[in-house]
Amino acid sequence: MRVLLISSNTERINMVTLPLGLGLVAEATRRAGHQVALVDALREPDPVLAIEKSIASFHPDVIGVSIRNVDNQDREAPRFLLGQVRPLVMACRAASHAPIVLGGAGFSIFPEAVLRYLGADLGVRGDGEAVFPELIRRIGAGEDPSGMPGVHVAGHAGATEPSFSEELSGMPQWDESLEAVTDPASPDLWVPVQARRGCPNDCSYCSTALIQGRRIRARPAGEVADHVARLAAAGYRRVYFVDNSFNIPEPYALDLCRALRRRGPGLEWRCIVYSQHLGEELAGAMADAGCVEVSLGFESGSPAILREMNKRFTPDDVREVSDRLVSHGIHRIGFLLLGGPGETRGTVEESLAFASSLHLDTLRITVGIRIYPGTPLARRAIEEGVVRPDDDLLFPTFYLAPGLEPWIHERVGSLSA
Repeated sequence: MRVLLISSNTERINMVTLPLGLGLVAEATRRAGHQVALVDALREPDPVLAIEKSIASFHPDVIGVSIRNVDNQDREAPRFLLGQVRPLVMACRAASHAPIVLGGAGFSIFPEAVLRYLGADLGVRGDGEAVFPELIRRIGAGEDPSGMPGVHVAGHAGATEPSFSEELSGMPQWDESLEAVTDPASPDLWVPVQARRGCPNDCSYCSTALIQGRRIRARPAGEVADHVARLAAAGYRRVYFVDNSFNIPEPYALDLCRALRRRGPGLEWRCIVYSQHLGEELAGAMADAGCVEVSLGFESGSPAILREMNKRFTPDDVREVSDRLVSHGIHRIGFLLLGGPGETRGTVEESLAFASSLHLDTLRITVGIRIYPGTPLARRAIEEGVVRPDDDLLFPTFYLAPGLEPWIHERVGSLSA
């Protein structure tokens, strides 16, 4: 079958983004024996026209549309990004009778609501590399996809659980379509690499479990290191490990760093770390393997707020990890997430003083927490009357503890004055 895949993201948000997830689905679809074409809306001056031209020349039997972000997660200047996706889906509908299948992180969080809003036919939730090719097979064979694990069908009541593969070994890590939209020499390009999926941490506000599940599934460390070495050989110089927490589990992270070191790809990389379980040996191994920067998402410097967020670390743990990274020459980007349940002026000041004491290379502060369905924060917001029980939360809705406005905006704004 002929399959057209569309990356609908048009946002750059902090760095040049590559449609890695869609690329992996493209490769898996090719491996299943299908023809694949890809349109990346971020790199098209007129995405609708590009889609129309691709449909006219390729005549797809199935169209897949990836939804990366539903909104920009900014309480002060919220932007609902699905409004930019709807014209792309409408263009597909006008130019083709092919079924339209949605997928991606944004879809996985709000499957039924996104299907309704965009007017698509089907949606894939979970590991698209495994689910999507099987869905295409069923469509081609004329079989009813209703009830298929990880597949939502428009108009069918009841949510379908996401489908996660037991193992990641052997699943695609790259696709030829990604090479067509990258310039290895670009100083702004950090090529995304995913070694693990899933997060067991259960932070009160986080949507990662809805996207990847709670059980950690890791590729063999050598398999990942081989992929990174191939990227280096192709001329890429910077890699971004997009795993939710690079250092969990710590023994795997150590194995991966050693594998990278043995292959000596000679490139720089960055990652996201959890502020716990990052010992001296791992910090040294990260630096030796080429790590130059980490995102340190500690979110608060108040022990009380960390407990409210269900964080499993303390400010002392954060300081220990931060100091350890500094001692190995690794830059740190710190993140504060202010305004959640229990937040007061006192805990805000506590967090700001703590972050200042770390002498971070960069500090990013967010005021107000995006509420995602199915999270403890969503349940808290319903109990407090912040949102209605029947609100699907598709349109950006934020939690901000009472009594902080307008002071908190003035206080945070004074830091950059």
